Amino acid sequence: MADSGPGTVRRRTRTRWLLIGLVVLAVATVGTIVVLTRFTAGASAGAAAPPSGQLATVPVTKMDLSEQQVVQGTLGYGAEFDVTGHKAGTITTLPAPGTQIKQGGTLYTVDAVPVPLFYGALPFYRPLTEGMDDGPDVKILEQNLKALGFSVGTPDTKFTHQDTVMIKKWQKSLKLEQTGTIALGDVLVQPGPIRTGTATVAPGAPATGPLFKATGTEHLVKVPLTEAKQHLAKEGDQVGLTIGGKTTTGKVLLVANAPDGDDKKAPGGDGPKVIATITLDDQSVAAGLTTGSASVTFTTGVRKGVLTVPVNALLALAEGGNGLEVVQGGKHTVVMVKTGLFAGGKVEVEGDGIAEGTQVVTTS
Repeated sequence: MADSGPGTVRRRTRTRWLLIGLVVLAVATVGTIVVLTRFTAGASAGAAAPPSGQLATVPVTKMDLSEQQVVQGTLGYGAEFDVTGHKAGTITTLPAPGTQIKQGGTLYTVDAVPVPLFYGALPFYRPLTEGMDDGPDVKILEQNLKALGFSVGTPDTKFTHQDTVMIKKWQKSLKLEQTGTIALGDVLVQPGPIRTGTATVAPGAPATGPLFKATGTEHLVKVPLTEAKQHLAKEGDQVGLTIGGKTTTGKVLLVANAPDGDDKKAPGGDGPKVIATITLDDQSVAAGLTTGSASVTFTTGVRKGVLTVPVNALLALAEGGNGLEVVQGGKHTVVMVKTGLFAGGKVEVEGDGIAEGTQVVTTS
C-alpha cells in the first residue's frame, strides 16, 4: 500500500483515462457485451456528485455479471413443406401466398368444393363412416368436430351414430352435401395452423399430389454459426432477441447442420455452417413482419456475486498491474487489485481490504 495526496491523485487521472480507453477498445474489438444484475440492494452503484474541488467516489458493489455475445440471425417461419391433395377432381382455387389458415378454414377447393383444415398428428388415411373399425383417426375427427362446435362428447376411437349426426351438422354449416361421412381427401390434417407459400400447380390441375408450399404460422429465428461459434447454442438454452427494435426472449429449439445445397460457410468464418433455430417467447414482437434480421444474444458465462467497480476507477500502477484509490476517514490509499471480467463499464476486482461498500475514487 502507498499513501497518496491530492496532487498525486490528480497526476494519476491522465493514466486512468488512458486505461479506460484501452479497455473500451479491447471490449469493442472482441464484440462481446455484458449484462449486470445487482447482487445486493445495498449501496448505490452511481458516483455521488462531489463538492467543487473534490474527487468523486463510488462504493464497491457486489453483482452477478453475465458475459454475452450477439450474433445476427434471420426472422422467418421455419422450413417449408408440401401440402398434398388426396381428393379426386380438379383444382378450382388455391390460397394466395402468405395466407394463414386455421382449424376449419378452407385450404383450397376441388370442383368448387372447399377442402378444410383439421388439426392432428395423424393424416386421414381411410374414409370415416359409421360401422368402420375403431382407430386413432376417429379420435382426431371427434376432437376437431368438438373444437369447431359440434361435440360428440369425450373424443375416443369409436365411430358412433352421434358422429354421423355431428358430421352432417358440420357439413351443413359449410353448405356441403350432408353425407355424414368423411371421404379420403375431403379434409386435410396438419399439426396446426399453416401459412401458405408458393403454389406448385395452378387452377385446372388435378387435385391429387403436391399443391402448394406451406410453413407453420409462428415466427422463428435461424442463426448460422461457424464451427468456432457452435458452442454458443445448446438446445433448450434461453437467449435474448431484438427484432425490429423490440426485445423478447426465446429458446434454442434445434441445432443442426445446414441442409444440403446451402452455402456451407457461415458469415465471418471458415467452419462448416450449422443452423440454430430459435422460438420466440412473445410472437407479438414480430407482428407484421414476414422476414428480417434479428439480433440473438447468447450468454457465454456468468460470474455470481463478485465485487465490481466502474472501469474508470482503475489506476495503472507504475510498478505494473492495477489499483484502486480507496477513501476511508478522509485518507486516500492506493490498493493493488486483481481484475477479472470486464463487463459493460464494470470490472470485477479483488484485493486486500476491498469489500462491498468500500469507497473508491472514480473520474466522474
